[in-house]
Amino acid sequence: MVEAIGAMEGRTCVVTGANSGIGKATAAGLARQGAHVVMVCRDGPRGEAAQAEIQSLTGNPSVDLLLADLSSQAAIRTLAAEITRSFESLHVLVNNAGALVNPRKETADGLEYTFALNHLAPFLLTNLLLDILTASAPARVVNVTSGAHAMGRMRFDDLQARRRYRALGAYNQSKLGIILFTYELARRVEGRGVTVNCVHPGGVNSNFGNSAKGAFAAMFRLFKPLMRSPEKGAETVLYIATAPEMEGVTGGYLVDRESRASSRRSYDEGLARQLWDVSAELTGLDDAPRPA
Repeated sequence: MVEAIGAMEGRTCVVTGANSGIGKATAAGLARQGAHVVMVCRDGPRGEAAQAEIQSLTGNPSVDLLLADLSSQAAIRTLAAEITRSFESLHVLVNNAGALVNPRKETADGLEYTFALNHLAPFLLTNLLLDILTASAPARVVNVTSGAHAMGRMRFDDLQARRRYRALGAYNQSKLGIILFTYELARRVEGRGVTVNCVHPGGVNSNFGNSAKGAFAAMFRLFKPLMRSPEKGAETVLYIATAPEMEGVTGGYLVDRESRASSRRSYDEGLARQLWDVSAELTGLDDAPRPA
């Protein structure tokens, strides 16, 4: 995609997981187009280094850094409050932060880490920012998922994988969850000027999977040379976030800038509503938008 310099001037964009990989490439692409970019990172020094690099490479000084551990619901609420307080508008929210962990671990809230970070974090953050997104309409939400969602199952009888944990199974479940959330949110905010889409960026050579151990670590090392660059992986994210032809397009799953069909299970509206209700309960969210 050829980026138009200045095409995003006057627009505020939040990108989570922005200190490396797809998130960093997305933040840089938005800054290059003149957007006011808000990078959300967990690690201060790495976030500051990425912020300075993006400012230098793009010549855009309007790149802010906010620190938040998105595995923590308290941190997400603090982040949402800070965004709402600090910025008059929000036009684009890119939910990119994610992980695959092995062995199993829990967050400060006592939740399985992969599900909490990959699904519950964007669910909670997006809902907390819906008012400012709506007030800034037209606005766009972009959720980064994975083609691995097709192998996912929503195991409501053991959602936190306390009885049986498989790292890939937990990851696949969380990525199916983010697509179900994308489609359900698109239905719930229809007519409010906020579009919601998700993207499979392809296999990207990034820091993803660095926390894996044993066979997982060996697998990532083996396949990394064959993966696409973060810049290539960010192309469709940027397309959804900025392209004029995506104005008003919602409830989609895109791969390589084209609309694709996601798994059959991801279109189950009953499953999406059940996941929404469970997610709202797990995050203590009482004021999420209801079905029309």
